[in-house]
Amino acid sequence: MQQPLSLSTVGAAAGTAQLRIMETTDLHVHLAPYDYYADRPAQHLGLVRLAELIDRARAEAPNTLLFDNGDFLQGTPVGDYIAYDRGLRAGEMHPVIAAMNALHFDAITLGNHEFNYGLDFLLRAIEGCDCPVVTANLLRGIATQPRRDLSLTRPYALLDRVIHDQLGQPHPIRIGVIGLAPPQVTRWERQALEGRVWSRGIVEAARAWLPELREAGADIVVALAHTGLGQMGADEDAENAAIALARLDGIDALLAGHSHLVFPGPGIAASEAVDPHAGTICGKPAVMAGFWGSHLGVIDLLLQRDGGGWRVLGSRAEARPLAQLDLMPDGWQRSAHAAVQAAVPQPAPRAPAVRRTVRPLHDETLAAIRKPLGTTQIPLHSYFAMLGRSGAVALVAEAQQHRIRERLAGTALSDLPLVSAVAPFKAGGRSGPDHYTDIPAGPLALRHVSDLYAFPNALCALCLTGADLRQWLERSASAFNRVAPGQTQEVLVDRLSAPYEFETLFGLDYCFDLSRPARFDLRTGAIHPQNARVTSVTLHGAPLADADRFLVCTNTFRANGAGGFAGTGPDRIVHCEGETMLEVLRRHLATGKAVEAVMSSPLRFAPIPGGRAVLSTGRGAARHLDSVSDLAPQVRPQGRDGFLEVMLDFTTPRSGDA
Repeated sequence: MQQPLSLSTVGAAAGTAQLRIMETTDLHVHLAPYDYYADRPAQHLGLVRLAELIDRARAEAPNTLLFDNGDFLQGTPVGDYIAYDRGLRAGEMHPVIAAMNALHFDAITLGNHEFNYGLDFLLRAIEGCDCPVVTANLLRGIATQPRRDLSLTRPYALLDRVIHDQLGQPHPIRIGVIGLAPPQVTRWERQALEGRVWSRGIVEAARAWLPELREAGADIVVALAHTGLGQMGADEDAENAAIALARLDGIDALLAGHSHLVFPGPGIAASEAVDPHAGTICGKPAVMAGFWGSHLGVIDLLLQRDGGGWRVLGSRAEARPLAQLDLMPDGWQRSAHAAVQAAVPQPAPRAPAVRRTVRPLHDETLAAIRKPLGTTQIPLHSYFAMLGRSGAVALVAEAQQHRIRERLAGTALSDLPLVSAVAPFKAGGRSGPDHYTDIPAGPLALRHVSDLYAFPNALCALCLTGADLRQWLERSASAFNRVAPGQTQEVLVDRLSAPYEFETLFGLDYCFDLSRPARFDLRTGAIHPQNARVTSVTLHGAPLADADRFLVCTNTFRANGAGGFAGTGPDRIVHCEGETMLEVLRRHLATGKAVEAVMSSPLRFAPIPGGRAVLSTGRGAARHLDSVSDLAPQVRPQGRDGFLEVMLDFTTPRSGDA
């Protein structure tokens, strides 16, 4: 087990070297420091700004490597503009890849969102990458054993480099880099990948390939794992498997991501396996560099020349925040050994080249997303979407219903009641206090479509039963912490609950009793069927029966099983659109008819005498407190982490308007 060391206290010696490993992850096409939804600069994000941090980190250490951990192709109107409007011209390099080439990345891996625009687009996009693209568990063909699989990209790469020891002497080193992604991507993107891409579990693939890296002469092995922490005993197909992966022999440094968290850092709880202060998982150095370019992950390994190879003496890990870039002195910490600094030439800054690469695309995107599309006479925001009260979410539900009614008119399914299920994609959470939709009444531009719906999922319909829908609602109700009568719950929404897993079901009327225990345990994944927060569900005033049949509008991500909602899966899909939800929304808003009203919220809360709770939301929510007037909202003077904290009183709530 490697021990964290203070590298500056280790005396200079021949054959002892520091190797700096840097990580970017979950960039989601945030290249320029700009919020395209709000159409304003945002200096706290983006690869252009992060490049400055990378330049400084490179200047501090004589031996550096730079890796990206996936989810770089999709996530902003920039990505949608390239994929849907501008396209990739013959022989043209994708701008994200061009920016990575300008920064001289050493290797990258694929995340699940690389597949949102289809396999062909992804393969064209990465064609021009100057560095290896590695993914060991996403496959073109699956065999009886992992090492006989036909990988989608190469499973690993061997990087032959020359590093300088602490006296400035050069030595050869071979670094093995293996890439891993959530195996669920083949299910989430089934329409695009079925019959073309297969997957294996993260741990299964790593266990099979790691010995080959060592056999091929790798002195040090770095795992680029697009996965969150997960549990110690995670199963082979776990989406978040960093802890289980770190337990394997043969990995020296672990770069994680996917969950948009920062590690090491105070937001991660300590456990037997995880030391968030030292930055180790199962004793091995690890980082998660946030999202959208918010952080640079840095792992420093202290290496000792051992015979013909190298061994790790110690490590140090940190996640450097981009938000503090302008507050830092020239360099975080210079090397303790001046001899190395003198012997090794300083690397040329790469940030200017990245800026030049990104600028033309930035200007093109702004021109495209500012095109007028329609008007709205009401504000569309998501500040209270986690209470089921959001005009933005209701408008998406309306567009879904309208499209499915058109498509299924005259079919045997057209007589079934139609329910529209929508989750808020921009509702704070891990993405921070600025991650909310806030569209004022007035003109609508093309950028607002991506603001309303952040992912290029396709629209589809499921045929579900009343029992399935009740279970969906229990799953959503589990997003809340328990609110006891006569007491104040300081945090209403469970911090483990992702907004995109909170579904509002338009077309029904239903009630949650938050004084009751939740059915779904978000920490362990356990289901407690005896627990029921859903006290009533009606359709046009009539109680919902378990055997009733419904058409449910949703997206391909949810319909294919993401989130584990009842009744999902390919066999329950009765219709799937050829168009994405972005296109459905664009068509819905471009009819020339102004948005005058949207469907009212179907969710109400059961009275909890004296029960109060605190909702963390965006600061702009202060302008829209009328949306929750029945909950007697009181704004707290001091919010946490930039959020606005609103105290809500559940003593006599009523159904609210979106």
